[in-house]
Amino acid sequence: MQLWRRTSAEWAEPFEHHQAAPAAATPTDEDLLDAYSKAVVSVVDSVSPSVVHVQVRGGGRRGQGMGSGSGSIISPDGLVLTNNHVVEGATQIELQLTDSRRVSARILGRDPDTDVAVLRAETTDRLPAVAIGNSKKVRPGQMAIAIGNPLGFESTVTAGIVSAVGRSLRAQNGRLIGDVIQTDAALNPGNSGGPLVNSRGEVIGVNTAVIMGAQGICFSVASNTAQHVLTQILQHGRVKRARLGIGGDQIPLPQRLKVRAGLTQGAAVRVVEVQPDSPAHAAGLEPGDVILSLDGDAVTGIDDIARLLDGNKIGQRVDVRVLRQASSLITLEIVPTERQPH
Repeated sequence: MQLWRRTSAEWAEPFEHHQAAPAAATPTDEDLLDAYSKAVVSVVDSVSPSVVHVQVRGGGRRGQGMGSGSGSIISPDGLVLTNNHVVEGATQIELQLTDSRRVSARILGRDPDTDVAVLRAETTDRLPAVAIGNSKKVRPGQMAIAIGNPLGFESTVTAGIVSAVGRSLRAQNGRLIGDVIQTDAALNPGNSGGPLVNSRGEVIGVNTAVIMGAQGICFSVASNTAQHVLTQILQHGRVKRARLGIGGDQIPLPQRLKVRAGLTQGAAVRVVEVQPDSPAHAAGLEPGDVILSLDGDAVTGIDDIARLLDGNKIGQRVDVRVLRQASSLITLEIVPTERQPH
């Protein structure tokens, strides 16, 4: 009988492929960040250089005091969006960038009706600019990040969600600002004029107000409204508007109503106020009416009305398609007047 023996090399062979794995590397802080944190950090890294601290020396109603707020650089040549109430009455404006540079600025135009103002940084340097997003795509529940200078603490970041869209908010001059975004991202005095941005780092709103005593209820003027104001100021130095004389808010259109009325749009504007002796009042528009279109152009939000009622509509007949009492489709002829600046 012949005994089969394995050499030492043969015994070792099966174990050559089962060497102990090297110890796992210690995870870094970046590895431990969850997806939400990574998204916020990415947005802050890209947007923060475009957020400025707006420092104001006042005149007129401000007296000779100092005020401050925030703003967003929206073009490399120094256009800055902020709030009207931040710079109203200013005699001197200085912008401080995140790299500690300080540049003076002047007001190109103000729009008290929307609480938006446009500044020009007086510098020949190319500045870091942030993109303006489409606020019509904003949905409740999506991420909202606010960057600003609350209470003098520079480059402060807060994050939350969009709580609601299509709100109305009364400006300091008493006008209703339509298409306002409500968020629970914490805002404080000094955040005014700063950007509300989405997860792509696009400005979806200009932070404008908080409700004192409330928790998690803050408001931003929608970016589409701010974009319209910007365009008008660059063209005319002010916002020229045709006036209907209404206040309204955005509402979704139920599917059954869309089918019955043959509509394709998903939202419209409900009239909540008709001002006395206004063109809307003269034409018979009533609170509760739902505005669907102006001269055939769909109205899905207050910003649509602001955009469509430009200076070209002043004194011209406008056909306003209206849904009344959720059942009757009617068309009213309204002749807008020019809204006087305040």
